Amino acid sequence: MMSLRCRLKGRVEFYYGAMAFFQTVLHNIFLLYHVDLFVSVYKIDKMSFWIGETIFLIWNSFNDPLFGWLSDKQYLSPSKKNSENSNSALEIVTNRLNALMYNGPLLAVSFILFWFPWGFPGLQFVVCLCLYDGFLTLVDLHHSSLLADLAVSAKERTKLNTMSSLFSAFGSASVFFSYSVWSKENLHSFRIFCSCLAVFAFVGFVVAANLMKQERKRTLKKSFSYDDSWSNRSDEYDDPVGPSVKPGIGTFVSQLGKQYNFIWFTIMNLIQVFHCHFNSNFFPLFLENLLGNSVSSSFGSFLIGISFLAPHVNNLFFLELCKRYGVYAVIQLLFSIKLALSLFMFFMGPNNMWLLCLFIASNRVFTEGTCKLLNLVISDLVDEDYVIHNRKKAVSALIFGSTALLSKPGQTLAPLVGIWLLSIQTGHDIFQTSDKIVSLQVDEAGQNSPEQYRQGCFNLLVYIPILCAIVQIAVWSQFKLHGHRLRWVKSCRTGTDHSLI
Repeated sequence: MMSLRCRLKGRVEFYYGAMAFFQTVLHNIFLLYHVDLFVSVYKIDKMSFWIGETIFLIWNSFNDPLFGWLSDKQYLSPSKKNSENSNSALEIVTNRLNALMYNGPLLAVSFILFWFPWGFPGLQFVVCLCLYDGFLTLVDLHHSSLLADLAVSAKERTKLNTMSSLFSAFGSASVFFSYSVWSKENLHSFRIFCSCLAVFAFVGFVVAANLMKQERKRTLKKSFSYDDSWSNRSDEYDDPVGPSVKPGIGTFVSQLGKQYNFIWFTIMNLIQVFHCHFNSNFFPLFLENLLGNSVSSSFGSFLIGISFLAPHVNNLFFLELCKRYGVYAVIQLLFSIKLALSLFMFFMGPNNMWLLCLFIASNRVFTEGTCKLLNLVISDLVDEDYVIHNRKKAVSALIFGSTALLSKPGQTLAPLVGIWLLSIQTGHDIFQTSDKIVSLQVDEAGQNSPEQYRQGCFNLLVYIPILCAIVQIAVWSQFKLHGHRLRWVKSCRTGTDHSLI
């Protein structure tokens, strides 16, 4: 009986990881090439680029809490019947899977729209960004929420996150192949490659979501109930302490504003999202201008691929550390490593090619590695919100969406701030060139020499992680949802203790 139950859980973990795989094969390509495509190939003008990014910033900031609210607002109200409560956990997960089954294929369709010119560059830029990010948000929101809805215990959540990281590592293989077909002069092969990825992901989302739903039905037919590790507990602790209220959006925002752990996490996550996307957007620039002819194109392809693959592989090791020392301590360690490596590279300078190769790759590894652990922290914030506000059911999508309200703007700010800082450091405006984004422009007065440009790129490479790490270490020290506080929240969530000692 127990072995069959474990097999069923294992299949759920497998399908959960598979959906991360299909998202990764598309999103890594988007991160790496979309800015370069519009600036260097479609020749978008500076004004259209900034207008598009501004519109995207607004949409990107508010679609997460909007979709989270639409998904989970009914769960904020107390249920009237205990029978309804006992089935609501099952309904929540089923609704999440239905959303993934429909929005995953739409994400694949919106991904295709980037790579084929169909309108004015400025119009295509903003439409593609908003469509893609809308469906990406829906997929990521419901997939991440499943982490909190399927599991309560840290052990089970770590298993789900481990499977997700493992499949994401396989999904990073798309980056290895993409660099070999990427050519700004002729995008034919690259477009075929992206079309194949989109079709593959389209089918994959439908199949994985359906199989996961079937697995749940098979579990019910075998009369296996989900224990507190899989979030279908009996609701013996559903009665809230104090009067029952029906909260609206204003009440929820007010409650969230008083959760200081949520606020500190959001500030830290804003910087983390900014740094992750900065690394992805400017990776080709650093590769070409800092390494130049010192490395072959095949090695460049390998370095890009490794930088996307290694964070997922390393995350398997980081998750093991989380089991032993806790997520808080591991993230704190990763911030310290990022700061130490950046300072070391700053003092070594830009002339050691192999150290540069190692730093460019490791910078992404440790930054992305931190990002992969943050869903575990948000799941703990879901638990804390559930406990301190005496909710009938955890509002996972709302919490995940709300954390993105102030953190996802970092995705938009990364290319804008990066381009602005690049202009300050090098005196070079990429919108004034008819050549590629990473080309060296030397004016007649010799004020913008290749060596000055290279030094400016190096400064950008090391200054950003140093500043990000310093601020993140300071902010993360204020986060208190770990140790005794976290143990108390977990005990309350599983119904073993409702007293704070």
